Amino acid sequence: MPQLKTYIVEDNPVIRESLIAALEELVPVEVVGTAEDELTAVQWLTQPGSHVDLVIVDIFLKRGSGLGVLRAMNGLAERHNVVVLSNYATQDIRRKCLELGADKVFDKSNEIDALIVYCGRLAAGETGHGALV
Repeated sequence: MPQLKTYIVEDNPVIRESLIAALEELVPVEVVGTAEDELTAVQWLTQPGSHVDLVIVDIFLKRGSGLGVLRAMNGLAERHNVVVLSNYATQDIRRKCLELGADKVFDKSNEIDALIVYCGRLAAGETGHGALV
């Protein structure tokens, strides 16, 4: 099974490192980069040669927001699988993220297992667009 090249946008270092460890241990994921703020994420994701299979984005960042990252990714020619992982996965936030191009929205407090399953399915070759998990 090929490794899923993944970019993580999360400003909390403890959460970021725990997420990386869990993903790399449980599914064939290779984290190729991280960002703590919107600008860094957008710069990395929009530069030529920044190919990733999956982008995991938090909503509230050190500077800027995950919503801005989603908006910037909408303008990219290459389609990425994009998921939001947030403590604030309310119905309104979920709707807004999906409108901005996120494939899925997961709640940090109780949907980490669902994120792991989702990543495993992507790594197995399933498309992340649509009704996975």
